[in-house]
Amino acid sequence: MKFAVKMLSTAAIAILPLLAEAGAIDQLHQFLNSTRTLRAEFSQMVVAKNGRKPQQSSGVVAISRPGKLRWDIQKPYPQLVVGDGEKIWIYDVELKQVTVRPAGQAISGSPAALLAGSNELEKNFNLAEAGEADGMNWVEATAKADESGFEKVRLGFVGADLRAMELYDNFGQTTHIRFSRLERNPQLPAATFKFTPPAGVDVVGE
Repeated sequence: MKFAVKMLSTAAIAILPLLAEAGAIDQLHQFLNSTRTLRAEFSQMVVAKNGRKPQQSSGVVAISRPGKLRWDIQKPYPQLVVGDGEKIWIYDVELKQVTVRPAGQAISGSPAALLAGSNELEKNFNLAEAGEADGMNWVEATAKADESGFEKVRLGFVGADLRAMELYDNFGQTTHIRFSRLERNPQLPAATFKFTPPAGVDVVGE
């Protein structure tokens, strides 16, 4: 679970409207041109290559493009990732530890750029139509940079909504994410993307 959450410090999601007459890649670009903020609930399942019991979690995600994100895992173990546009903060509540990374380093070329980054997707990703499966229309993105840590990312849509995201990392681990109660362009308080390490926790990387 810890590895999966830290992976999501450079990962995250893309929210793209889907038009029946448009291809999935076109829908992705339409989203980037029309969505500034996003809020949704998510459920997540991490499946290891060795067949161990999948790890499940759930929480809330918020995005303000470009560069700001909040990935808040609430169950079963609270953990938090906050990006304020300059830094990424990863707060492991159980370990009482905060890890800090430069936002550009953490997001560029990673799945997080599909959601919180700029509109220049083709600069960092190769995009491909991935057909229909499980009642969804899919886009597949592969990072051009070898150090991204991910083999590919798949995004699934129903109608105008993003319903699913699948992350395939270089270690054979797959993270399945499902979204619900998705809101596009809500007003988000500035405090959503601010983080101050709690007293008594170790801060690494700052």
